[in-house]
Amino acid sequence: MKPFEWKAQYYETDQMGIVHHSNYIRWFESARIDFMAQMGIPYEKMEEAGIISPVLTVSCQYRKMTHFGDTVEIVPSVKAYNGIRLVISYMIRQKETGEVIADGETSHCFLNREGKIVSLKKVLPETHAVFEAYTEKGK
Repeated sequence: MKPFEWKAQYYETDQMGIVHHSNYIRWFESARIDFMAQMGIPYEKMEEAGIISPVLTVSCQYRKMTHFGDTVEIVPSVKAYNGIRLVISYMIRQKETGEVIADGETSHCFLNREGKIVSLKKVLPETHAVFEAYTEKGK
């Protein structure tokens, strides 16, 4: 899998030129959508099938500062998956040095259009198989 790359934008920084902590969560979101597309599960296709995947929890541990103009790589992986719940972990590192800047995770469930919890194993078996394979491989 190719890491998701992002160049820190001026609007993401505070008066000291340091990226505000809330942006890391946005980067997680962008990296997750990209990761799913690379896995062959574009989020749009899930929504077209009537499935959404809201965030249940999010955590981030900040290790180093990111400044305006820095390019980072976000490396997501499937930490846990059981058909109903998905946990994605993220590592954000400086592209040039590989130094870890932050890491964290998000947890999600799967809902239908009525807001009821669904099992991907039952409603989207092909998608379930992909998530399961990535969980087993530890990618």
